[in-house]
Amino acid sequence: MGEQIDPDSQVRLARAVFGPLGGVVEVSAVNATGTWALADVSVGDFLARRQSDVERLLDGIRSVCRFGDAAMAIVDELGRFRDHEVPAAFLLLWSAGVTGVPQPLENLEEPPVVRRMCRMAADLQLTYFLQALITAALATGTDPHQGAPKVAELLATAADLADGTGGSAPLDIFRMWRVAHLPGILRPESDAPESGKAGFRAYDELLEKLLEEL
Repeated sequence: MGEQIDPDSQVRLARAVFGPLGGVVEVSAVNATGTWALADVSVGDFLARRQSDVERLLDGIRSVCRFGDAAMAIVDELGRFRDHEVPAAFLLLWSAGVTGVPQPLENLEEPPVVRRMCRMAADLQLTYFLQALITAALATGTDPHQGAPKVAELLATAADLADGTGGSAPLDIFRMWRVAHLPGILRPESDAPESGKAGFRAYDELLEKLLEEL
């Protein structure tokens, strides 16, 4: 049975999940153009083409994270899952500004720069998405043996959205997540409870096996 947590906590967990997933959607729409020209981007058209995948993602997140209606309403509140423009500044944000801000500023919209930001943004936001999924699943009491197959499927679907050519391999995202997030959680001086550490270790072991089989 899942643990009962208050609605405000669910909403905070949902923001952590749907924030990076919104970034994945925007990057996906840009990558789907094949030109990386921002004038060619249509988030609405992309979402219409991938509607079944998006629905599977949202249903799967509700299931593994045990989100109620208030938590799921964050999807509409954030506005990433409906048609909107994707300016270069959004991609700079999702990629954590690694490229820097070129001068003149208009160079940020050049297709090679846009493509590079998309690659970095996909890696970063998918890693955040995986961390948020596992955190929410543990917080709501989803047993790792039940949750890990669902999390693996969600990661694979999100990664395929981000880059249909396989550039965002789920196993690679998992490995980036492990080195970026687990050491801080599992270190002896971490304030994470022992039960939480055990849960993260279990998800790590199970996801590695599942993703290696994809």
